[in-house]
Amino acid sequence: MNYISTRGGMAPQAFSDILLEGLAPDGGLAVPEELPRIDAATLESWRSLAYADLAFEVLSRFASDIPAEDLRRLTRAAYQPGSFKSADIVPLKPLDGSMALLGLSEGPTLAFKDMAMQFLGQVFEYVLSKRGATLNILGATSGDTGSAAEYALRGKKGVAVFMLSPHGRMSAFQRAQMYSLQDENIHNIAVHGVFDEAQDIVKALAGDLDFKSRMRLGAVNSINWARIAAQVVYYFWGWLRATSKPGQQVSFTVPSGNFGNILSGHIARGMGLPVRRLVLATNENNVLEEFFRTGIYSPRGPEHTFATSSPSMDISRASNFERFVHDLVGRDGNRVKALWAEMVKTGRFDLSAERSRFESEFGFVAGKSRHEDRLDTIRATFESRGLLIDPHTADGVKVAAQFVEPGIPMLVLETALPAKFSETIQQAIGRPAPVPAELAGLEALPQRVQVMDCDAALVRAYLETHAKL
Repeated sequence: MNYISTRGGMAPQAFSDILLEGLAPDGGLAVPEELPRIDAATLESWRSLAYADLAFEVLSRFASDIPAEDLRRLTRAAYQPGSFKSADIVPLKPLDGSMALLGLSEGPTLAFKDMAMQFLGQVFEYVLSKRGATLNILGATSGDTGSAAEYALRGKKGVAVFMLSPHGRMSAFQRAQMYSLQDENIHNIAVHGVFDEAQDIVKALAGDLDFKSRMRLGAVNSINWARIAAQVVYYFWGWLRATSKPGQQVSFTVPSGNFGNILSGHIARGMGLPVRRLVLATNENNVLEEFFRTGIYSPRGPEHTFATSSPSMDISRASNFERFVHDLVGRDGNRVKALWAEMVKTGRFDLSAERSRFESEFGFVAGKSRHEDRLDTIRATFESRGLLIDPHTADGVKVAAQFVEPGIPMLVLETALPAKFSETIQQAIGRPAPVPAELAGLEALPQRVQVMDCDAALVRAYLETHAKL
């Protein structure tokens, strides 16, 4: 399995090479030359597998340059029950009718990002050790990616993490999870701005190929294909637990900000998983919902990116969207490059001529949720099921209800546990969310963070002083 760029300017590379690279040299994103296919018989043979072994089966199709015995050891180290609160790793939690939550938030930082990051922590250390190399991870987070990456990579040999976050735009719990870490290889940088501006700095520095090479920069944001591949696993896991025979269809609803989570569902569907619909749920920052409704992609500037009560989705420029557009335009790198050049010039591009294909060919539909919707959904779910959900998951549950079909299970991807967003939970049900015992007192711990203006030159200078070379 080799990988090319969405913009057509990268020679094919192996999995371990793109793992360490992040952005492709031409500014595009790495994608497989062609997707592996999983037939019905193979899928049925996976029904009894534990999560770690299912992860091996799926990831072995993408990481073909890692020996099978090594990859199996890595997936078992990543998905060991001791690291997750559920013995199943990813439990199904029934809601009303055919709707259920896919419980992706049982890991160490209480968010779905742990599902990929636990694997990345293992595979980064493995590849770097094999090569005798070091890597400086430069990333941006709107809330959950940062803590998941830092917890997975803290203390790992050969790796330092530099994580940008929007100052004052994450919950107190999210900030405490990241900023309380005191490990020598973890560096938190809070910038005055929104997530999109932080992400722009990451892309600008990663796009400076001389600086990237000299500083040995890598990525853990979902621009890194390994993140997407590791997330594909739980779509197969969810399907295997929601069905009982070959060919049954399942729909998935995904709260979406940077498009990486739902892109993994798109990949799973492309591999042959019987997915009926991929339901994209947004909050008030509904650029993606607008695209799937109109065919026009028109990202908003920082001044029009709202601070909401589902802050991890306060994103207006979704990095992974380029990978879907690459498929939409027939994997034509030149066309993708032209569309992004048009967006830089005019602020938008128009693919409304392709709108009929969004659902018929790719299964995509979309909806949006607002603050009052998520409060109502949190309250109603708690009162009817005794189940407390976080604001992002509530956006998913609200939107999913519009697309439930008789006889087709609807799995809503749980994105985080409610403890991370206690202020909103207090608004919804009149009391704060319970905090897991092992994390009690987290917000009172000393915090270590560098606060600076949202300026690529300042981040560049910080990296030059603190990078692991």
